Amino acid sequence: MASLKFFSILPASPSSELAPLSLFTFGFVNSVSTGLANVSLKYNSVGFYQMAKIAITPLIVLAEFIWYKKRIAFSKVVALAVVSVGVAVATVTDLQFIFFGACVALAWIIPSAVNKILWSNLQQQQKWTALALMWKTTPITLVFLVFMIPLDPPGLLAFHWSFSSTSAILVSAFLGFLLQWSSALTLGATSAISSVVLGQFKTCVILLGNYYLFGSNPGTTSIFGAFIAIGGMSFYTYLNIRAMKR
Repeated sequence: MASLKFFSILPASPSSELAPLSLFTFGFVNSVSTGLANVSLKYNSVGFYQMAKIAITPLIVLAEFIWYKKRIAFSKVVALAVVSVGVAVATVTDLQFIFFGACVALAWIIPSAVNKILWSNLQQQQKWTALALMWKTTPITLVFLVFMIPLDPPGLLAFHWSFSSTSAILVSAFLGFLLQWSSALTLGATSAISSVVLGQFKTCVILLGNYYLFGSNPGTTSIFGAFIAIGGMSFYTYLNIRAMKR
């Protein structure tokens, strides 16, 4: 982020600055969402992680209705239901239940949904850009993530540092920055729900890509579920494009 500041790549903040409490809350939610997502991936199978992500969609719909009185058309509800069923069927063969992992996944759902709503709302309603928001909230997020290190041992001091592990961490950090940036751009350009649907589309593409390109066989059920989910995503995309043209 310092290099972005040096080369003046970071855009200026909007005239309406975030209040300190809002900035603090946003950074806290962002850190909890990121931290619990990584811990959930460590203790859960990919299938269980994807099943937990399905619950984010109805939670976003409910939260946006409560906070912003935002209603969603019945046709979109049907499309989202088809997507959720398809993803559930596609990932059902990789379910492994671990009690601690399940608790982490459940704890991650709410902050993840709130985090997506905040990223989308601040960019669309208050005219913040993705990089400006990242610049403002990253220091607060990092502070909270440091306090979350004990949740994922061995922790910073007990970790075995070497050239290869340090290089992997630095590369992972850079890729994580690009992922966060692209995710923030998506939330600013679309909506919280559309961002979740895009993530589920990525899951289906990976599953089908492994099958067609690398000969991986996830099973007929998973392939069928992936095609169902993509069908629902296509219908959801069509509804959004039609609404934009009106």
